[in-house]
Amino acid sequence: MKILFIGGTGNISSTLSRQLVDRGHELHLVNRGRTSKHPLPAGVKVIAHDVHSGRPPGALRGARYDVVVDWIAFTAADVERDLAWFSGGGDAAATGQYIFISSASAYQKPPAHPVITESTPLANPYWEYSRNKIACEEALMRAYRASGFPMTIVRPSHTYDTIVPVAVGKSDYTIVDRIRRGLPVVIHGEGTSLWTLTHADDFARAFIGLCGNPRAIGHAFHITSDEWLTWDQILRLVGRAAGAEPNLVHVPSAFIAKVDPETGPGLLGDKSWCALFDNAKIKSFVPGWQAQIPFAEGIRRTLAWFDADPSRQTVDEQANARVEEILRAWRRE
Repeated sequence: MKILFIGGTGNISSTLSRQLVDRGHELHLVNRGRTSKHPLPAGVKVIAHDVHSGRPPGALRGARYDVVVDWIAFTAADVERDLAWFSGGGDAAATGQYIFISSASAYQKPPAHPVITESTPLANPYWEYSRNKIACEEALMRAYRASGFPMTIVRPSHTYDTIVPVAVGKSDYTIVDRIRRGLPVVIHGEGTSLWTLTHADDFARAFIGLCGNPRAIGHAFHITSDEWLTWDQILRLVGRAAGAEPNLVHVPSAFIAKVDPETGPGLLGDKSWCALFDNAKIKSFVPGWQAQIPFAEGIRRTLAWFDADPSRQTVDEQANARVEEILRAWRRE
């Protein structure tokens, strides 16, 4: 297949790029040409362009792709731009399938049922990011119903490869450094809410099964593992991979949100709730797929990636300062 990524150098998309090229697909990327954490696979064509400039790159004029995936559409305006660029009319590019990367955080908060399916309502009063993703989905559904635009929606949940999953703090080497130095690590609530983590390799295998799949047109999917862990368990497994026992400090989510407005919306609108997913739909559309990498193994790979190159071991002192402010405020309570 001939596939176009808009963006395509992030935590999930870099893994997917490698798997697509390994399977012999032709991959093009439209982005600003910035270097990703992983070198691009040989043969990937990069179209250097700022998609937010308002005009399509010349290379797209009259082009035809089997699949277009937008990794960096965050507002309805972004989706409307893509609808114009890939309408197939005039000089616009055409595609057999457009895949929008939404977010599982769009699902109903607070949840009315502990297990999430694709039919769970979309509503998030806490987080503007999630509401914008919902607006994107609604714009695509209107286009599909009105003109048959060949869209598919994918809602990743917390997917990792070269990031360290955390709810409070920075999802990079910063949290590893805190653990290894014995510094306190903030956990929201009592650390007992259940969460789902998915390795990017597992996500990519299912995603490829949707690419070029005519049955997937008009549908929405989430792709997650079937492993559920508490946040205490998650951070203790990070500590085990890092070779140090984490010093966990439990702080109420609402208190964290009050002290740290940057963390608050994503915490109250996503990570403070239990997130348990029913993956029956993706398994029915991609027969034989299931997540195979347990978090204990996946996070070991992530830490090995950081430890293999000192240049990856950067510490975000601003993120550390926000964590320390939460801790100081909590001690004063």
